[in-house]
Amino acid sequence: MNKRERLHAAIEKKPVDRPPIGLWRHFPGDDLDAEKFARRVVEFQEKYDFDFVKVTPAASYVAELYGGELQDAGNREGTRTHTRRVINDWRDWNQVKPIEMNHPVFRREHEAMQRIRHALGKDVPILQTLFSPLSCARTLAGDRLVQDMREHPGELKHALHALGTTMERFGFNAVQAGADGLFLATQVASRDVLTPEESRAFGQAYNLALINELRGHVDFVMLHIHGENIYYEHLFKYPVQIVNWHDRKTPPSLRAGKALFDGAVAGGIDEWDVLQTTPDAIAAQIQDAIRQTDGTGLIVGAGCVIPIDTPPLNIKAAREAVEPV
Repeated sequence: MNKRERLHAAIEKKPVDRPPIGLWRHFPGDDLDAEKFARRVVEFQEKYDFDFVKVTPAASYVAELYGGELQDAGNREGTRTHTRRVINDWRDWNQVKPIEMNHPVFRREHEAMQRIRHALGKDVPILQTLFSPLSCARTLAGDRLVQDMREHPGELKHALHALGTTMERFGFNAVQAGADGLFLATQVASRDVLTPEESRAFGQAYNLALINELRGHVDFVMLHIHGENIYYEHLFKYPVQIVNWHDRKTPPSLRAGKALFDGAVAGGIDEWDVLQTTPDAIAAQIQDAIRQTDGTGLIVGAGCVIPIDTPPLNIKAAREAVEPV
């Protein structure tokens, strides 16, 4: 099977010659320049030969779009930290408008995607990263988000509508540049952050609107559910083809997730612990993931981005572990 055949067979829960696998990471600093970023993404793929490429722009690109100020955080995730948030008062939500597609960040990511597609050719499925509207809002506001949600819901909903339009445009921008699919990350769909009612009213409603606008224009959407104690009961009902979460950290297990979800489950690797240990431990964890799912409906991956200092030998071990013995 080729990469596309293998990935689509997993989505349809059909037999595969081996489970597809993909890992992704940040490239801090280089991700602020289209040519450098594309080169790093392509080098990573050429080195490990994954079944798809998940493009991971600077995680702060939403803040960049709206004028936030950031600096390198110097962390193992490869992200930046805010020196000035976009939202510093509840009234600021009223100033959040949809971003036009000629914005420099749109142009940068469009060029990067074009370069990646040109370098990798048509045979490698490529996903671009979007964030749910509520995740975008949290990026803009930081810790004050939940307070504003509860005290000024109308202003926040105005912003969520605008942020949804911005992400819709970002998705179309990626497709025009050559992306096959979209990776939609939600970072606040957790009982640790929101009540069930808040998750539905401020999260799900806007997530589904975004998905429904985009899904007819891409081959597949992978939903990434970040964090622990997640609201998988309703998230697993979204009309997406793949769902990815921290299955080694929080329920459900891969086995349970596969039973609940119509498409493919993506995960099985603990990126912060096991992936940092030994090739044997990595291979054992991947074999456990394959056993949990009987090897179908599974895309082997991590719960999120892998640390930027992950030993190359360990990444190679993960890639080799899916090959038939």
